[in-house]
Formats: sequence, C-alpha cells, structure tokens
Amino acid sequence: MDMAMKYFLPHISKLEAYTPGEQINAPGVIKLNTNENPYPPSPQVVKALARLGPDRLRKYPQPYADDFRVAAAEVFGLDADMILPGNGGDELLRMIAMSFIAPGQAAAAPYPTYTLYEVLVQVQNAAMTWVDWPEDYSLPLDELAAVKAPLTFLANPNAPTGTVVECDMVAKLARRLEPFGVLVVDEAYFDFAGGATCLPLVREHPNVIILRTLSKGYCMAGLRFGYAVACRELIAGLRKVKDSYNCDAISIALATAAIKDQKYRQWAVDQVVAERDRMSAELTGRGWNVLPSRSNFILVRPPDGEAKRRYEALKRRNILVRYFGSRRLSDKLRITIGTPAENSALLAAIDRM
Repeated sequence: MDMAMKYFLPHISKLEAYTPGEQINAPGVIKLNTNENPYPPSPQVVKALARLGPDRLRKYPQPYADDFRVAAAEVFGLDADMILPGNGGDELLRMIAMSFIAPGQAAAAPYPTYTLYEVLVQVQNAAMTWVDWPEDYSLPLDELAAVKAPLTFLANPNAPTGTVVECDMVAKLARRLEPFGVLVVDEAYFDFAGGATCLPLVREHPNVIILRTLSKGYCMAGLRFGYAVACRELIAGLRKVKDSYNCDAISIALATAAIKDQKYRQWAVDQVVAERDRMSAELTGRGWNVLPSRSNFILVRPPDGEAKRRYEALKRRNILVRYFGSRRLSDKLRITIGTPAENSALLAAIDRM
C-alpha cells in the first residue's frame, strides 16, 4: 500500500484524514459520541418515504433540489435563489474551500472547533491559521481579522464547546473581513441555541455564508442533507463547483417533508434542551466542570481531569462518548445528549466508576 501512495499529490500523501466518532451500532450500546438526535424523524418524513415509487430511482433528481429550496424559502422568509442544498453540510464546506482558497493561502478559524475545516483547507494545498478562543469563548474578532484570510470559518454554536457568539459580534467580524474574505457561519447546531442565528446577515453582507444541516434538529443524520444560505451571487458561484446531481431524489423528498414540519422539529429540540439542562446540573452536582452549552451536547471536565480514563471506562460499559485528546481538550469529554433513559444510564455508570 505504501508503494501506491507515490501516485498521490505530495500534499495529499501527507494529509491526516478527518477522524469521525466511532460508529458502533450494536445492541446494548449507548451512543453519545457523534451528536445525533436521539429521536426519530418527523412522521411526515416517514409518510414521504412510503410514498416514493420506483420511478424516483429511475430518473435523475432535481439538479438544484428545487422542492426543498422552495419549501425552505417559505419557512425562513428567503428567496429560493439564496439557498443551495448539499449532500450534508460537509459537502458544502468542501465546495466552499474549493471556491475561495487557493494553494499556498491560509484560512482562519477559532480553536478548538470542527476539525474537518482544516482537512478541507489542506486538500486545497492551503494552510489553516488557528486563533485560540479566549477562556470566556468570546469572539477573538481582532485576531481573526488580522489574518486577512480569504476564508474564515466560525461554527456557531461552536463544536465541541457548545458556546455561541451573538449575531452583532459576528456582523462586526463580517464587516472587517468584507474587503478581502468570505465568512462561513456554520450553524449546524443552531436549532438548540434558543433562536440565536446569523441568518439575517446574508441580506446585509455579501461575504457571509450560513450553513445549516438536517442532521441535528431534524433527526436525520443518516440522510446526509444540508444547505447553504447566502446572497444570490455567492450561491450562483458555488453552483459552478457542485456535483451535477449532488442530492439524490430520496433525500430531496424526505428533506422537503422535514423542513415543512417545524412543529415536530421544535418538539424534538425541546426534549433535547430539557435533557441538556438536566445533565448539566447533574454533572455539576457531581463535581464535574460543565461548559454552558447551547447545542445538543456538553463539553465536560471530570473532577480529576482524567478524561481519557473516563472515556475508556465508559466504553467498557458500552457507553460511547467523545474523547479528542488534542490541545485544550485532553482533559475533557464531549457528551451528546441522548434520551432520558440513556442519560440516566450514563450518570449511573459515572457513579459506579
């Protein structure tokens, strides 16, 4: 296999691939490591799936997922031409990296955050300039603007911290970057943020792209469907680099049904938020340090700081949480919020350790 690596471009050979959370879907395993929603999708999604006939598979899908764009535009009060669906938020991130950063340039992002950003930038033979979050996780605005990067990423709420930068501060960053760069506001977890969103910025700033996904709030991580929102000109440009049919017919139909059922989405979000608050209080009461979260997960530090040992002990008990082991995270665990029963099982396991 090492011989085959010589055929790759040098920067690809050196690339360290993104490491996703463990995918162990065996009976008895409680999976709290990849930020999936613990509830099933909307009943309207299930009905839409049942209505799909074989003809949908015989024909090519809509190139721009028009049904979804129209439905989402109505829900959010946007123009359909401001929306670009993709095969998950990750595909949209790849399209953005391809479009705005050239070999030898540097993108910017606060650290720690979603590590796929760096991988996609390195695929472009470019580099990532990290700017550390301060201890209070307020926006390091001056430091990010000083990079003068053609592309800046801001996960908001941030992963893996669950913290939020308010929209007025994000707007200030967008204005500072406007002369030279694009700002990507990745709102994958915005459903759980209590209404905090930067969506209005796309009408005010020509350099802002908002990313959303149906993986979290809509309970459909297995569908792989996300969408970008930006001014028409940015969306038109991104269309040039997308695959010809990047969203399949089944995903378009199910995503359209999901986005229309905002009542169910809110129900599922409310369940997760209530459990997030309970778990934060329970772990705090046990002496764990819990970073206040506005997402569907919490970042916690055990009383002894032995996060890796706790991760391994929980795994032996068939409970998966996420351990990163990287700078500023080696003493912490990220715990996805599950059902009340799953969360109680986690607490019981912690008490027994």
